[in-house]
Amino acid sequence: MSEIVGSKREEIAFTGKRIRHYSSLSFDKVLARLRPRVGEMSLDNVVGQPGTREEFAAKIQENVGDSGFMLMAQVDHSRWISKYGIKRRLLRWIFGNPLIAITMLRHDYTAGLFVPIELLLAENDDGATCNITYVVPSSLIVVDENPELLAAAQALDAKAEALITSAVTAD
Repeated sequence: MSEIVGSKREEIAFTGKRIRHYSSLSFDKVLARLRPRVGEMSLDNVVGQPGTREEFAAKIQENVGDSGFMLMAQVDHSRWISKYGIKRRLLRWIFGNPLIAITMLRHDYTAGLFVPIELLLAENDDGATCNITYVVPSSLIVVDENPELLAAAQALDAKAEALITSAVTAD
């Protein structure tokens, strides 16, 4: 890259792909199916600790769910949207795994804008069923020709799809 004097602004257009899975299961049932599949941990408890890369990886592996992900943050929109007359449960999860994220960040640091990934669990208007919406990670992460990044992001796509499908599909 040439020397930048002052500042420079670059605009890069891209198109994301949103997926919505509808389920005949209730909001509570889908949430109950998601929770055990996704571990929960604050990265602050690991990142600031001394230790090797291997020790860091081991600590992460101890805390991910069977999906390979951990819940990093949760936003419960249900707690405030009723003040505006919206009567539905709406929960946003930010989830991921640093060991998966590094497979992309090593190829393009701007992948950090979209890892960890997100989903939105929403109760449907009938109050008895729900849906999960998410954006396909690779559709946000890969904006230039980068085969290694694309392969890593598509692996993340598959893991996210598997998690969500397992939660919304009735047995």
